Amino acid sequence: MNMHIPSQPLPGHTASHASPVSLVSIIGRIEEAIERETLAIRTDVNFDIKQSNIRKSRYLYELTKAMRGMGPDELRPEHRDGMVRLREKLERNEQAIRAQLNAVSEVASIIQSAIQKSEGDGTYSAGAFGGQGAAAR
Repeated sequence: MNMHIPSQPLPGHTASHASPVSLVSIIGRIEEAIERETLAIRTDVNFDIKQSNIRKSRYLYELTKAMRGMGPDELRPEHRDGMVRLREKLERNEQAIRAQLNAVSEVASIIQSAIQKSEGDGTYSAGAFGGQGAAAR
């Protein structure tokens, strides 16, 4: 199952920072992207993590741009709530990414061990093939 996450254009900003509504919208899009990525990492073996990282970078840029010049007193309760939710989702996302990396590392270690074992027991050595040919003659 290859989950496609459509990229949505973000609203343009004419001021030095986003309006309160667009900031809530940006946070919401980031939350949705993080939720989708977390689910896909856990369920979709064909998930394109590279494209997802590109999307997250673009959203982070937009969030940074939207918040540039904003002081703490300009953040509304819904912004703070959104940031708290986003942080929690990012923590779950990080856990999913770490679990995937650990699984990949474990599989790579098993494969490496199997290769080393097969090389060490003479199974694929030139002498093993030459010895069998000489004995058969």
